[in-house]
Amino acid sequence: MSYQSIRALGLGLLLGICALPLAGAPNSGKLSGVVVDTAGTPQLGATVLISSEDLFNASPLELLTNDRGRFAADALRAGSYSIKVTLAGFLPAIEQHIQISGDRTTLLEIVMGSVFSSLEKLRRAPDQNMPSDEWIWVLRSSSATRPVLRWQDGEIVIEPGGPAQMEIAQRRGNHGRFDLMTGADHPGSISNLADSPGTAFAYDLGLGSHGQLLMAGQFSYQGAAPAGGFVAEWLPSGEMGSGSITSIVVRESRLGPDGPTFRGLRMSHDNQFTVGDRVSIRYGSDYVMAGFAGSTMAVRPRGEVALQMTRNWLASALIAASPWQNTDGSSSALQSAMNSLDAFPTLLMRDGRPVLENGMHEEIAVERVLSKNTNITAAVFHDRSTHTAVFGRGATSGSDYLQDYFSEVFAYDAGNSASFGARAAYQQKFGDSFSTTLLYSYAGALAPNEDTIEAALRNQLATRYRHSLGARVSANIPRSGTKVSAGYKWISGQVVSHQDAYGESLYHLDPYLSMEIRQTLPSFFPGHMQALADFGNLFAQGYVPIATGDGRVMLVPSYRYFRGGLSIQF
Repeated sequence: MSYQSIRALGLGLLLGICALPLAGAPNSGKLSGVVVDTAGTPQLGATVLISSEDLFNASPLELLTNDRGRFAADALRAGSYSIKVTLAGFLPAIEQHIQISGDRTTLLEIVMGSVFSSLEKLRRAPDQNMPSDEWIWVLRSSSATRPVLRWQDGEIVIEPGGPAQMEIAQRRGNHGRFDLMTGADHPGSISNLADSPGTAFAYDLGLGSHGQLLMAGQFSYQGAAPAGGFVAEWLPSGEMGSGSITSIVVRESRLGPDGPTFRGLRMSHDNQFTVGDRVSIRYGSDYVMAGFAGSTMAVRPRGEVALQMTRNWLASALIAASPWQNTDGSSSALQSAMNSLDAFPTLLMRDGRPVLENGMHEEIAVERVLSKNTNITAAVFHDRSTHTAVFGRGATSGSDYLQDYFSEVFAYDAGNSASFGARAAYQQKFGDSFSTTLLYSYAGALAPNEDTIEAALRNQLATRYRHSLGARVSANIPRSGTKVSAGYKWISGQVVSHQDAYGESLYHLDPYLSMEIRQTLPSFFPGHMQALADFGNLFAQGYVPIATGDGRVMLVPSYRYFRGGLSIQF
C-alpha cells in the first residue's frame, strides 16, 4: 500500500471519529435555569455542577450564574442528570434525576436556603389554581414539588403563584398603619365609630412563616364623651380571602358626659374550602352581644356554595345574615382589621329594650366571564328582617328613637320588612388604573304609606318596590399618586331603608352621590402617607319628611357625611 493510500485512510478514520459527537447532536437537549434565595432574589456567581447519571458519560460540566441568577447548557446528551449548586453563605442545593431529552428545553428554578430558611415550609393557598400544563416542561424546586417556571417567548418566567413570589408578596406588605380621622360613615349608629375626630391604628404581628395576628384599635374623645374599640384578627394562611379568619371586637362609647354607656362584643369566624376542581364552599358566623339599658345578643350565620360550571360560567347560592368581612376580595389585612371596628349591627330600641338590627339575605347568582377583565353577573334574591333600621332627624319624644350624641341623628326600629328582588351587574377593568361597575336592581324597601296619619312611625311604613340604577368608577392617576372613586345610585321613588343592601355592600355603591379620594404624600421615613377624604350623599338627596304621633321627623336611607384625615403606613 502506498504512502498516499495510508495517509488518505488515516484522514478518513480521523474524520469519522470527529463526526461521532456531531451525529449525536440531534439527540441532545438544553437545560436552562435560575438560582434564587428564599426571598426570590437572583444569585450572581453561584457554581452549577451538571453531572450525568450515566456511569460511562463524560466529566461534569461546571457553570456560573450571571447577574440575573441564570445559567444555561446546550447540546447535553439525552439522559438523566444531577445538578449541584453551591454559593458562599448558603447550603448546597442538589437536584437529582433531571431528565434531558432532544425535543424540549428543560427549565429549573433552584432555591438556595440558609440553615434557618430551610426549616420553613411554603404552603399553597387553598383557592390557588394549578398552572396550565400547556407550557410546563419540567419543574421541581427545592422547596416545592409543583411547577413554578414557564417558557414564554424564549425567556424563563417565574410564575407569580410560585413559592418565592408568594414569600416576596408577604414580606413587601405594610406591617403597621396609623390613621387620624374625623367623622364616620355610619351617622346615627351608636354601636359603630363615633361621628367625631378619632385616632385609629392597626399592626400585623406576624406569627410563623405565614400566619398573621392583626391588632387594631380606635379612640375618640369629644364633648367629654369617650368612645373606642379594639379588635384582634387571626389569619392562619396569612392572606385575605384564603383560608380561615377569626376576629374578636369589643366596643364602648358614652352618649354624652353624663349619658348611658354602650358596650358591645362581636366574635366571628369565616372559613372556606374546595371540593374537587369545581366546587368551593365558604361559611361563617358572628356572635354579637350588646349592652345598653339592658342587654341583647344574636347569632348571625352565613354560607355560600359556588360551582364552576365551565371555564367562563360560575353559579353560586348563598344565605347570609350579614355580608362577608372582605366582600371585594381586594382589601389588605390591615384595612380588614380596621373595617372590623366599624362592622357592628345597628343597635335599636323597641318598647324600652335594646335590640339589634337583623336580616336574612338569600341569593342565587350566575356570573359570565366575557374576558380577562370583564364579567356580567345576574342574581335573584330574597330579603327579610324583623328589626329594620331607619335613620332620621327631628324633635321626638318617643322612647323608641335612639338618639346619637355625636351626630344628632336617631336610629329607629321600623319593624318587619320582606321582599324579593333581582340584580344585574357589569364590571370591567381597563388596565391597572381604571375600572367601572354598572348596577341595576329591582327590590323592595320601606317607604311611607300613601295615606299618612299621625300614628307610630313604623305603622306609616310599608314595603314598596323600586328600580335603581347605579355606576361606580375608580381611577389611579399616574405619577400624582391619586386614587379616586366615585359612585351614584338612582332610586325610582321614595325609600327610607336600603334597597338591595347586600348589593350595595358587595359592589361598594351607596345611594346617591358618593366619592373617595386617596392622595399619596411625600414621606420622609420608611413607609408612605396618604391624605383621605370620603363623601357620602353629597347633595343630601332622598330625605323624606313624615309627621308622626311623636313629632315631625326627616328620614333618609343614606345620611350625608364627610370623613377626612391622614393615614400613615409603614
